[in-house]
Amino acid sequence: MSENNKEEMTLEEAFKQLNELVTKMDSKDLPLEESFRLYQQGVSLIAFCNASIDKVEKKIIQIRAEAENGNV
Repeated sequence: MSENNKEEMTLEEAFKQLNELVTKMDSKDLPLEESFRLYQQGVSLIAFCNASIDKVEKKIIQIRAEAENGNV
């Protein structure tokens, strides 16, 4: 997955892709190389999800701080 695709992806789409990867990885006939490739994709998607959630958390903290200071 390229960086451009990640920037356009929503958190919900990333979760959907992660679910699809898990389903594929549950296959007993999956070659080791393919399992590793899917694992790498999953790690990348998880990093994207974590970064997205962190951005939202920071915005919430900022909004709360502004509200407490009467800046909203």
